[in-house]
Amino acid sequence: MKPEWGQALVHVAVASSLCAVAVSTGIFDSVSVQVGYEHYAEAPVASLPAFLAMPFNSLVNVAYVLLGLFWLHRGGMAGPGPRYLKDAFAAMALLYGPVQWLRLWTQWPRAAVLDQWLTLPIFAWPVAWCLYLEWGWRPWLFLSLECASLASYSLTLLHPHGFEITLGTHIVAAVGQALCTQRRYGSTSSATYLALGVLSCLGFVVLKLCDHQLARWRLFQCLTGHFWSKVCDVLQFHFAFVFLTHFNTHPRFHPSSRKTH
Repeated sequence: MKPEWGQALVHVAVASSLCAVAVSTGIFDSVSVQVGYEHYAEAPVASLPAFLAMPFNSLVNVAYVLLGLFWLHRGGMAGPGPRYLKDAFAAMALLYGPVQWLRLWTQWPRAAVLDQWLTLPIFAWPVAWCLYLEWGWRPWLFLSLECASLASYSLTLLHPHGFEITLGTHIVAAVGQALCTQRRYGSTSSATYLALGVLSCLGFVVLKLCDHQLARWRLFQCLTGHFWSKVCDVLQFHFAFVFLTHFNTHPRFHPSSRKTH
C-alpha cells in the first residue's frame, strides 16, 4: 500500500530531477558560484575520503534527512490539503540534504548551482502554506507560486549577485507572509514558534556570511560558522513546520476550514 506521503515525495522528486536535468544542459554554467575548499573555514582532512573531506560540514547534512523523515511520518494533520503541504515540505528537506552534500563532496559548479536553485522553492513553500490558511486549498495557485520561484533563479544569468537578491526576496516574502498569518490568526504559542524561526533564519544568514571571520575565535575553529549556519537552517526548517502545523492541529486558530472547497 502506497504511503499517504508518497504523492508529495514523488512530486518533489520529479521537480528536483527536472531542475537537475536543466542544470546538466549547461544553461547555468555562466552563473558565478563559490567552489573550492578555500571558501570554507573548516580545513579539509586529507586522510578522509572526498565525501567526508570536511567531516562536520558534510555530516550536518544528515540532519536535513532526519528532519524530513521525522515530519513525513508525523501525523495529526486534518484533511488531505494540510497533509500534502506538510509532506511536500518534508520531502524538500529530505532531498535537500543529499544535494548539499554532493556540492561539498564534488566542489562541482553545477552541483553548487543545483544547491542554490533548490533553496528558492523551499522558502516559497511557507508562503504557499500561509496562503492556504488564508484562502483554502488552491493547488494551481501553489503550483504557480513554486514555478515562479523556480523561474526567478534566471536572475542569476542577468546579475552577478542575482542569487543573493532572489534569495533575500524569498526570505522577506516568507517572513512577511508568516507575520501576516500570525497577526490575523496566531496565538502566543505560534508567535513563539515564529520568533524562533526568524532567529534561526538570521543565524543561518549571518553565520554563513561570517564563516572565515568567526574562525579567528577558538569556539568556531572546529565547528565553524558554516557548520552552525546549517544547524540554524535545520532549526528554521523545523520551526517553520511547528508554526504552520500549529494552525491545523489547533482548529480554533485554523481559518481555512470555512473556505476550503
